[in-house]
Amino acid sequence: MILAARSRLRCLSAGGLGPLGGSSCVGQSTWSKVVSEAEKIVGYPTSFWSLRCLLSDELSNVAMQVRKLAGTRHPLLSMARGFVYDSKNNLQMRGLVVLLMSKAAGPSHAAHDLLDQNMVSGIYSSQRNLAEITELVHTAFLVHRGIVDLKEWTVSDGPLKDMQFGNKMAVLGGDFMLANACTGLAQLNNTKVVELISGAIGDMVQGIYYENSSNSELNSLTDVVNMATWEEQMFLSHGALLAKSCQAAMELAKHDKESQRLAYEYGRHLSLGYKVNSDLQRFLKSGAGDPAVFSFSSAPVIFHRQIVGQERWHLQLQQATTSRNQIDYSKLLAAVTSEQGVSSAVDLCCYHGNKALEAIQAFPSSEARDALQNFASAITKF
Repeated sequence: MILAARSRLRCLSAGGLGPLGGSSCVGQSTWSKVVSEAEKIVGYPTSFWSLRCLLSDELSNVAMQVRKLAGTRHPLLSMARGFVYDSKNNLQMRGLVVLLMSKAAGPSHAAHDLLDQNMVSGIYSSQRNLAEITELVHTAFLVHRGIVDLKEWTVSDGPLKDMQFGNKMAVLGGDFMLANACTGLAQLNNTKVVELISGAIGDMVQGIYYENSSNSELNSLTDVVNMATWEEQMFLSHGALLAKSCQAAMELAKHDKESQRLAYEYGRHLSLGYKVNSDLQRFLKSGAGDPAVFSFSSAPVIFHRQIVGQERWHLQLQQATTSRNQIDYSKLLAAVTSEQGVSSAVDLCCYHGNKALEAIQAFPSSEARDALQNFASAITKF
């Protein structure tokens, strides 16, 4: 997870950054190729979308203040670097998918109502604004996830006053981005779209709350979890924004309810498939020198716990706990990979990829639809 990188401090909004932005997952060469081809189709690269907001006078002042965190381990520093350059992650992907969906669907039969809008590369100006709003919302949540739990602070992390200052900057920066996103949302003059995106923001807050609760060490021992519950919670925190943004793009072009439903389903399954793929990486590609740390709420572990049962899971946890009351993740990793949890997660990832492909088939054949198909296919590659 980007915001916890190289720091023992736990982010208050802990958890993976989610599909289409965060932990490295799909093979980088494959994913980069898919992204590069998709950006050509929509007319321009989307890699630096948030910079327009980040370089505003207000956030420029915040950025100058963040420089004071140099030399500390506050995760806001790595987040700031990631906005400018991040060779391993794609932080600006939700908006790109929204643009591709907009172009794949094309104008509707009610397009005569949108004659006052500019259309560039087959995408209405309101849909481009929506894509940027989607990225601002996502970025705001990433910045807010940079707030760390100071209860775990030690001197090696940096001066306490600097860490407290970093938390204030994370709150301020994230709030500013959300305010800008809400202003842009109101300017779209579409109450249905406002309802969809504001609902997605609420879903993300609720999902992150669930994640924080389930990620605690106590709950990892006592919770009886299943994949149905896991998928519901992951959709809230990692999938709702993309799914509802894709639906909103159809609404802005006056497409019918069936087109909106299919766009929603594509975004939903793509997000969940990407999340499962991301969770699988630690279990499929763990290098000899890499730390074996993984989340107890990752898909393979949830499947494993469901398959072996709580009693055996507790026993495996005890066997992997050292005399210093620390978990030996290497032992636990071996236990999880020896069962069917990993293969079940692979099957689930392929299921969501196939469902995303199925949803997009109803749209007319085009370069944009092919690009969306490439995204759905890419998440099933490990």
